[in-house]
Amino acid sequence: MSIPTEYNDPINAAILAISEDKIAGFHADPFSLIAEKSGQPLDVVLSRIRAMLEAGTIRRVRQTLIANNLAPGSLVAWRIPEGKLDTAFDFMFREDPFSGHVVTRSTDANIPGGAFKLWTTIKVPIGFSLQEHCELLQQKTGAEDFRLMPAKGIFALGVGHVRRKTSQPGDRADEPATMMMPSVVKLTNREWEILLELKREFLPEEIISFPWRQRAQKAGASEEEFLAIARSLEERKLLGRFSTFLEHVKPSATGVRVTRFNGLFHWAVPPGREAEAGAEIGRHDIMTHCYWREGGPEFYNVNMMGVAHGTDRTRLFEHKAAIDKHLQEAGIPLLYTNVFWGGRSEIKPSEISPIIYKEWWERMHNSQRTAGSY
Repeated sequence: MSIPTEYNDPINAAILAISEDKIAGFHADPFSLIAEKSGQPLDVVLSRIRAMLEAGTIRRVRQTLIANNLAPGSLVAWRIPEGKLDTAFDFMFREDPFSGHVVTRSTDANIPGGAFKLWTTIKVPIGFSLQEHCELLQQKTGAEDFRLMPAKGIFALGVGHVRRKTSQPGDRADEPATMMMPSVVKLTNREWEILLELKREFLPEEIISFPWRQRAQKAGASEEEFLAIARSLEERKLLGRFSTFLEHVKPSATGVRVTRFNGLFHWAVPPGREAEAGAEIGRHDIMTHCYWREGGPEFYNVNMMGVAHGTDRTRLFEHKAAIDKHLQEAGIPLLYTNVFWGGRSEIKPSEISPIIYKEWWERMHNSQRTAGSY
């Protein structure tokens, strides 16, 4: 008898409602915790997650990092000639391991920022420059311009697409969201070795109880040392959650979609009110991401950005309208607001290793020198 692999199977949905974003921090046996919280037997949780991963319903299983505390990062909007958009997209997705989300976006508003149709997230290790990284990508892709928008504050950062399907416009937490401030932490070489094993995506055969025992062996560490370093990283706010990431952009093998639309919401609030506005936006259940970012004049000086997903575009507008109304009721004026809708999209974890970065940077420059020798 085959194991159901669609996200909307009742048992799978119960598991995913927990495994997507409810296992915060680091745990020695994360799958047992998923079983406990979802009310499903451990052997069922293991077999279902393994089957969904093999089928592509789950695109990755991994321990997430709070990467903003490990490497300087930024959202980047790119203005690229129409004829070069697809090749630029492919380059950033396939050739730049430090670019994470790569998304084409469009807006119905007639604003200068509408010409910025490619949006990416980028992280570079400590000691390297986001500006120089983007200048290199600009040379490689033929981009005409780019706008760096690093996060000044983080109010929501998660997934949880299955549990959000029942969210109603205006649903929000009882308390305002807490603002996290990016603060980069330096690691020892040994900590980097353990961290690289922690963040590596799980293969189907690694979906087992106490999975870190195998990872400790690969890192040449005892289980005790591995767990101690992992817990130290967690204490320094470098580890996020253990998560199963659904394939929410593309349909499954049988044509089932988790989401169809994603909107990047823009708000401009009075300077000095960003932390307050972010706390009110980020508490809304529909928001998977919410940041304080400075958009600049091309985007009418928006300073709050957030992302929401759904299968109905009109419904997402209703969610946004509820957030707009809540901000106004909270006494926070809206100076401007807009939505950029996602199109083509690829998502991968940004690489953050300084060793890998040095090798990549040298390879990119070597390819430029080779290309210039013909």
